[in-house]
Amino acid sequence: MNKGRLEAFSDGVIAILITIMVLELKIPRGAELEALRPLLPEFLTYALSFVMLGIYWNNHHHMLHAASRINGKILWANLHLLFWLSLVPFVTGWMGENHFAPLPTAAYGVVLLLSGLAYVILQAALIADQGRDSRLAAAVGRDLKGKLSAAMYAVAIPLAFVHARISDAIYVIVALMWLIPDRRIELQF
Repeated sequence: MNKGRLEAFSDGVIAILITIMVLELKIPRGAELEALRPLLPEFLTYALSFVMLGIYWNNHHHMLHAASRINGKILWANLHLLFWLSLVPFVTGWMGENHFAPLPTAAYGVVLLLSGLAYVILQAALIADQGRDSRLAAAVGRDLKGKLSAAMYAVAIPLAFVHARISDAIYVIVALMWLIPDRRIELQF
């Protein structure tokens, strides 16, 4: 199967998710700088989620670029990833609106963790189709950064009920780890 439609559909979904998030930002009530203060938690959550979705978009693009074909299993794995990513606007709004309260902060982490696991499932489906000796398999290697990210999310989720700011810091650290595009795939081409 040609991968062009899968790429276009995924790009469109991620673009819509980012658009939904920005449309959820409230307009300040007042023209003074002080009018922005109550909106800061929502903006910070939006900025983090924008970066997260951008990271997924970037790495998804690189991963599909490394694939020569797709199959039905890959299509479903991709939809699974898009399902979890589609929940990012919801948990973003919930966490921001409630000023990083424990339950919304934990829910944000759950969505990030499950998005990461869905990405790994998609990656595995692509490698299974392309072969263990494919360029994608070589580029992914042992995927230490992916495993570390999942472990950090798993720690951050229960920590949200102890001190939500620690969880928020962990989410930011994971984003910073991935902010620079994954060079493993780029180096294979």
